[in-house]
Amino acid sequence: MSRLVLRSGGPLRGRVRVPGDKSIAQRAVLLGALAEGESRITGFPLSGDCLAMVACVRGLGVEVEGGVMLVVRGRGLSGLRAPAGPLDCVRSGTTMRLLVGVLAGQPFESTLTGDPQLLRRPMGRVVVPLRRMGAEIETVDGHAPLTVRGRPLRGCDHVLPVASAQVKSALLLAGLWAAGPTTVRQPGPARDHTERMLAAMGAGVEIAGLAITLRPASSLSPILLHIPGDLSSAAFPLLAAALVPGSQVTVEGVGVNPTRTGLLEVLQAMGTEVAVEDDRGRGEEGHEAVADVTVRASDLEGVEVGGERVVRMIDEFPVLAVAATQAHGTTVVRDAAELRVKESDRIATAVAELRALGAQIEPLPDGFVVEGPTPLHGGVVESHGDHRLAMALAVAGLVAEGEVVIEDADCITDSFPAFVELMRSLGAQLFTTETRRTQSSS
Repeated sequence: MSRLVLRSGGPLRGRVRVPGDKSIAQRAVLLGALAEGESRITGFPLSGDCLAMVACVRGLGVEVEGGVMLVVRGRGLSGLRAPAGPLDCVRSGTTMRLLVGVLAGQPFESTLTGDPQLLRRPMGRVVVPLRRMGAEIETVDGHAPLTVRGRPLRGCDHVLPVASAQVKSALLLAGLWAAGPTTVRQPGPARDHTERMLAAMGAGVEIAGLAITLRPASSLSPILLHIPGDLSSAAFPLLAAALVPGSQVTVEGVGVNPTRTGLLEVLQAMGTEVAVEDDRGRGEEGHEAVADVTVRASDLEGVEVGGERVVRMIDEFPVLAVAATQAHGTTVVRDAAELRVKESDRIATAVAELRALGAQIEPLPDGFVVEGPTPLHGGVVESHGDHRLAMALAVAGLVAEGEVVIEDADCITDSFPAFVELMRSLGAQLFTTETRRTQSSS
């Protein structure tokens, strides 16, 4: 897929499942590699970011077999092997940042690298606190490639200036090999999948408000885990349903961990009809809350988003910006400077591409302001190699007058390989260039 073409059409309707949560999946593979014994993971998403983690773990001598049903044969906390060459994280920031925490305490040298897009992302935020623990890590002006010379670590008390699940996770993982406890204090709630999983595997995890303390463990137990659907992926069909008149879409079996549900709260504040129902009474799956989420088309009102809610929906702001173009009044997003250092500068790229479709949107240093409702029109837009921006622009294409063409749409497979097929199953009019060419010739 190099180009994605969209047209507005009729209502979107149906019940669907989205790929497994990639944040949970990546952590499950890595922690499974460190366990004593065989971990079994079902619902594993075959997305680019998750496959990058699998490849890196294999590069450390761990056997990983299967696909959607994955078996990880853990080598224990002292069993990883020195890689034969650099570990390629491709475009996955989570893979790189979690791995650097693990590798900091290993008795060998390793290098983490990736695609040019990943090499542009800042790594100082995780490297600096790891160095406080005694880690020896070389960067290139604060960026990858990262050369990690493993050495003994010491536990530290870290105070994070910005809530970050990836940084928190890297420090807790390094703490598995540290002398003494490791504490991470957050300014706000960030995704807590790592500490949930560590506790389930027998690690000494203590949580006191926004402070998490890990005490070194002698071993980790293997896990049996079914990965719930990724709420960040579910955001796209759900937002499309909110915007396309007459639509009603249910995403089944999606994770609703409270550190991830900021978007649902914001949608309700905007006037969206949102229903969250326990997934056939299971409620929790693998220590993660699971539900069926239904959204119906609604008239939206502008809203202000800031503070602690930002970190609980940090990946959903590109598609929220699309929703804001169709909401009545002004939508303001603040305290989201983290968007500047994602796969793209998501403030700058979302503003530029939505303006190209007619949106009234202005950037802020830490967010954006959108005036609505504004009719969107067709045009050619660019993904900037950012999977979430590409899918957000696809949602915009479903409410625009005229054809919207998204260039460089291959990046969607980083998190949602079946995005096109799923949206078509709901009735969306979207095509790859190859599909349209085939239809034109028939």
